[in-house]
Amino acid sequence: MNAKVEIRNDCIDQWVPTQEQCESWLNSGLCQAGQVKPCSISLSFVDKGSSQSLNRDYRDKDKPTNVLSFPAEFPIELQDQVESYPLGDIIICGAVVEAEAQAQGKELSAHWAHLTLHGLFHLLGHEHDTAERADAMEKLEITTLEKLGIPNPYLVV
Repeated sequence: MNAKVEIRNDCIDQWVPTQEQCESWLNSGLCQAGQVKPCSISLSFVDKGSSQSLNRDYRDKDKPTNVLSFPAEFPIELQDQVESYPLGDIIICGAVVEAEAQAQGKELSAHWAHLTLHGLFHLLGHEHDTAERADAMEKLEITTLEKLGIPNPYLVV
C-alpha cells in the first residue's frame, strides 16, 4: 500500500517528523485497517493559533488541539475510476504534541506517530464517541504502533 502524502509544515519552532516517517506510519495504518486502494493524504503541521481557529470553527472548542481530521468528500462510487483517491486532511499542532509528550513522559516521535495514526483512523471512519467504538479504535492504534516498534500510548507512565 502506498499512500501519497503531501506535507505542509508551518511549525518552525518544533521538531516535526520527516516525510519518510509520516509515510511509514500512514502506510502501516492503512495496511492494518485493510485499506487497499491507493489514496492521497494531506498532512499539515500548524501552530497553536491555526489549531485553535480550526478547532473553534469546526468543533466549537476554542482552544488548540493535538490533531484534527477532515475526511475528503469523495464519492465512493468513483474510487475505482481513479488511480488514487483523496482520503482527506490531517492537521497536527506541533506545539501541543510536544507539550503532551513532555507532560506524559512519552518519546516525541512516538507521540507524533500515535497522533498521525489517530488522525488517519478518523479519516477512515473510526470514532471514539462510545466506549465500544473507542475501544476498537484504540486497539487498532495500539496494534499498528506495536508493529512499528512503538509502545502502547495509553499506558502512561
